Amino acid sequence: MSDWDNKNDQTTSNEVVNSFATGDLAAAVPDLNGDGETKPKPKPKPAKKVYSEAGSQWTQQVPYNYNEFGDEGHHDWEHNAAVYEFDGEIGDVGPEHPALEIQLFGEPETRKKQGVDFSNIAELEVYQEGPARVDPIASFETAGLHPAMLNNVKLAGYETPTPIQRYCLPAIKMGYDVVAVAQTGSGKTAAYLIPILNQLMGKAKKLAATRPNPAAFREGVDQAVRAEPLVVIVCPSRELAVQVFTEARKFCYRTMLRPCVIYGGGPSSEQRAQLQKGCDVLIASPGRLIDFMDDTRLLTLRRVRYMVLDEADEMLHDDWKGDFDTIMSGGGELLPIQRGNVRYMLFSATFPKQFRDLAKNHLAETHVRLRVGRAGSTHRNIKQVVYETAPFNKKSALIDLLESLPPTRTIIFVNSKRTADELDDFLYNLKFPCTSMHADRTQKEREAALRGFRSGLAPILITTGVTARGIDVRNVMHVINYDLPSMDYGGIEEYTHRIGRTGRIGHRGMASSFFTERDEPIASVLTRTLLETGQEIPDFLAGYIPEDVAHLRFEADSDFDETENAADNFGGDANDGGDGGDDPWGAGDAAPVAQPAAEKDSGW
Repeated sequence: MSDWDNKNDQTTSNEVVNSFATGDLAAAVPDLNGDGETKPKPKPKPAKKVYSEAGSQWTQQVPYNYNEFGDEGHHDWEHNAAVYEFDGEIGDVGPEHPALEIQLFGEPETRKKQGVDFSNIAELEVYQEGPARVDPIASFETAGLHPAMLNNVKLAGYETPTPIQRYCLPAIKMGYDVVAVAQTGSGKTAAYLIPILNQLMGKAKKLAATRPNPAAFREGVDQAVRAEPLVVIVCPSRELAVQVFTEARKFCYRTMLRPCVIYGGGPSSEQRAQLQKGCDVLIASPGRLIDFMDDTRLLTLRRVRYMVLDEADEMLHDDWKGDFDTIMSGGGELLPIQRGNVRYMLFSATFPKQFRDLAKNHLAETHVRLRVGRAGSTHRNIKQVVYETAPFNKKSALIDLLESLPPTRTIIFVNSKRTADELDDFLYNLKFPCTSMHADRTQKEREAALRGFRSGLAPILITTGVTARGIDVRNVMHVINYDLPSMDYGGIEEYTHRIGRTGRIGHRGMASSFFTERDEPIASVLTRTLLETGQEIPDFLAGYIPEDVAHLRFEADSDFDETENAADNFGGDANDGGDGGDDPWGAGDAAPVAQPAAEKDSGW
């Protein structure tokens, strides 16, 4: 880890980014040299300057180890990460394991905490729609959590429930199906993991299949079993699946519930071996899940009690429909999923029409629908700045930007694999400690890149949209859109997910974007997105400011064909006077909570 990373961990990730909110870096850049003096903001360098060692102020580079990624090279696969292994005879809650506790949660003095600027998250408006209503919890202490689960919540650094957590915990506890739309970085993963695992506390022996004692299991000697999970969490990408598995390992600590993760690119034999030790909580990418479901001797979903689709809208393309039907039905007819016993949870940060159709087809008639803020929006903890530049001048602009701010973990998003490779070589040759990843990299390379980024050995990550969703890395304080997303491939939803890699759970962050003449199609909705969170509008975007700034409208708010009648909307009826109106849920039964007067016209 770099000196900057060490110093940043000792203070707080907000101390540098506080200055982003005011634009005055000189007033808040920390003392990087340890001499007690605040360093002024470096002046931008001329665009024509040749940068011989522009990255010298960053931590020392780590040379690329080509042998590590060979067929015979050793690799610590994420699916083999340590989980709590319990003695099946000791009861319903396992004893403390201090060494593993440190491995899962970190040293006590460095454990992740919610950011100090939690107000911009906590004040977000929450809407309840649908036939069921729940009363929100005020704190984790009053949520009715098992003492062991409450302790895990505290160990994980959660102090105050976010808006989505305040409503999801009681909804899941009451046994409702849930569909929830909330901003990136708002705590959606914990919003379903905590209550689901808490509901299963003390029930593993009664509900789970017969399995070996994982603490004493000897691979190749003891009899393997078929995995029959109680919880299945489906994630659209390998990296998000690993991220959710990392969180599940924490919240499964001492619960007697064993988590596993399966995803493409990793060795199938090792993942099969993990499942055959027994699995209660299965996190999976869709392709590998369907592959394993074909072997009913290895895996069956007949005992599933909770099915979660995380970032569900990412998986709702037409070519996924067959796979979704397979997953939701639990596979073949021999060992089908028991639909009447399954609670379905759909979570996302954006809200296309396909997402609503999936909810209509699979959720119980009595369910809870939650929306935190506007679907597809972000929050004010992320300072968004857009720079106008020419395509041929982007590299010089990037160097100027990186050198004008103190070194910190930075994600640079590009639109193509080729650009990711080229930019990685360019920055590395300028002595920047960087790494890169995209879909054409092997799984070993992708995991190694993320591991180096998390550890601080390579605090600059150049990537395509493969890491735009769900990835939660501590102290990412700067996201750079080297390429703004194309409106044909992701558009403003992709932009929202990208910048959501910073400013998470009450922390602040900065998102910088380079705007060229090729980005004109996204200009209008980008301007409205900046206005929504009180960002400064640059002069070159001023022409896209709408006349009615007080009532901003977004395409995602009513993302359905105009030819559809109200009956096709969730809760609407073509013969009842159009109860749905502009609200894709049918807002006639909506119940906004703590609604600020200035935001009453939400577009729903």
